[in-house]
Amino acid sequence: MGSEEERRKALEREGILRMAMTPEARLRLNNVKMVRPEVAKMVEDQIIALYSSGRLNRVITDQDMRRILLEVSRRRRGPRIRWA
Repeated sequence: MGSEEERRKALEREGILRMAMTPEARLRLNNVKMVRPEVAKMVEDQIIALYSSGRLNRVITDQDMRRILLEVSRRRRGPRIRWA
């Protein structure tokens, strides 16, 4: 039963990320996930939180994702995504 719940949550996460990002931004994040899965998970969690709270008022583009990943790489201690 636990695997069914995990699968449902994973599908829900993927659905939110599909709505929140362009295909190019998702591709970039998936590339990061292959190399640094902990960084990708942290960024995904932030995007999901912003989207779920309604603070994400537009779709994240590849350029936005580049900026987010650059900020994350600069702040190794506990990055936060700022969305204006």
